[in-house]
Amino acid sequence: MGRAFAVVVTVITLVSAYFFAAHTWWPPTGASAHAPALDEQFNSTFLEAGLAFILSQLMLAAFVWKYRDKRDGAKPKLFPGGAKGPVLTAFVLVGLELLGLELMGSRVWAKLYYEQPPADAIKVYVSAEQFAYYFRYPGPDGKFGAIHPDKIDTSTGNFFGLDKENDVDARDDIVVGTLEIPVNRPVELILHAKDVNHSFYVPEMRIQQDFVPGIEIPIHFTPTKIGDYMVVCTQLCGLGHYSMKAPMKVVSQEEYEKFLVDQAANQ
Repeated sequence: MGRAFAVVVTVITLVSAYFFAAHTWWPPTGASAHAPALDEQFNSTFLEAGLAFILSQLMLAAFVWKYRDKRDGAKPKLFPGGAKGPVLTAFVLVGLELLGLELMGSRVWAKLYYEQPPADAIKVYVSAEQFAYYFRYPGPDGKFGAIHPDKIDTSTGNFFGLDKENDVDARDDIVVGTLEIPVNRPVELILHAKDVNHSFYVPEMRIQQDFVPGIEIPIHFTPTKIGDYMVVCTQLCGLGHYSMKAPMKVVSQEEYEKFLVDQAANQ
């Protein structure tokens, strides 16, 4: 049994390592300014964790093979000094590894959450509800109307609770179901949820942020590649969670300006 177990552990280890080395299940190519730094962190974490996994599993297989019960009546050998030494060594090594990865990752995290977006960043409000996203841009006046939670009414299309009768700034706000943004321009998203927790995830942009009801959460990034993407929810938010998606388009500055003009005319 000892030899069979050692062989099984070795095979599982090598097969698992192959899938990661071959990038069988891997994120799509990054399309945002912070993607290279985040990918570097991701790859470093996988490399270190992967090497530790392979080494530890092969050592386990070797120990099982060598020190298996040979049914020769010999007494089991004990590790000199007991298990305290190896456990303490592993604790220190893993701790140093996690600390190093934390220090590396904190820079990327800070750029997304602690650094303020540039003054010329395009601001878009994002509302999430079961099971859809809605996006709000300022109209020609460049100002957002105030949000009144008591006026939110999906049946009338007032997804953001705008008071267009009394709030001048809200009258030209643009509300759409597709997020369209210009390439190479910083974008700030202000996220808020109507009902339960949701998530804003675009793999190519390397952004994933949860919505929390009652809290406005800002996040900013800069798209670098023109194309069509998809916003998906990664929080289990109800029976329709699987279908909660919204198109996201990264276009040229000219197309973006035309988009705003066309949508303003349709509000």
